[in-house]
Amino acid sequence: MVPLSFADQEFFLTESRALFWPGENALLVADLHLEKASFYAQHGQMLPPYDSRETLERVALAIRETGARRVFTLGDNFHDAGGAARMEPHAAGMLAALTRATDWVWITGNHDAPIAENAAKTLAGGTLAEELEVAGMILRHQAMPGETRPEFSGHYHPRFQITVRNKFIRRPCAVVSRDASGSGRMILPAFGALTGGMDAADPAILSAMQPARTIHALLPAGGKLVKFALWQQENPIQP
Repeated sequence: MVPLSFADQEFFLTESRALFWPGENALLVADLHLEKASFYAQHGQMLPPYDSRETLERVALAIRETGARRVFTLGDNFHDAGGAARMEPHAAGMLAALTRATDWVWITGNHDAPIAENAAKTLAGGTLAEELEVAGMILRHQAMPGETRPEFSGHYHPRFQITVRNKFIRRPCAVVSRDASGSGRMILPAFGALTGGMDAADPAILSAMQPARTIHALLPAGGKLVKFALWQQENPIQP
């Protein structure tokens, strides 16, 4: 885990792409996309059907690593409305154990909308919310353009892309903005085993993070937090 400061609080970004919030003893994970492989199998693209196991094993490891007693998922929990019903018994048992062992909150995303009515039961425990405010932080699935409060979100699956010595490198990352007041917002990397990614400098991500003075990609590497500039306001006015 590597420490980072955000909105005047301390956090830790894990190698597994979770964010630990010591002040709330909480783990934040975005875009689990459970049962994505079985969704694709239904449409003729056969993938190994163990992505849910792998994702949940990584969640369990992050909980043990951090000692978190609360878990907030930031939307797109299952890949589709029928995902929970398709879970094989081992993965379903893992999920049930995790939601019993922690104060687990499912924040819904665009993939979760069709199951909202009975989601708490379908999702094997935990509670459900469209978004939350916790200790002054907004937790939602998709960053809201124009938001000026500290915010955590997912949705975009950001990845930082760079070419080093003729080698193309692409790694999941967090994207953090800072505005003129010093406040900021953060998009977490996708946590799920089969989640792809969008270039962290994509105009859709940069637009979603406005208003901002700066936008950076953050990722853990070699036990340190590495920071790359993605965007900066032209001729910012100094406070």
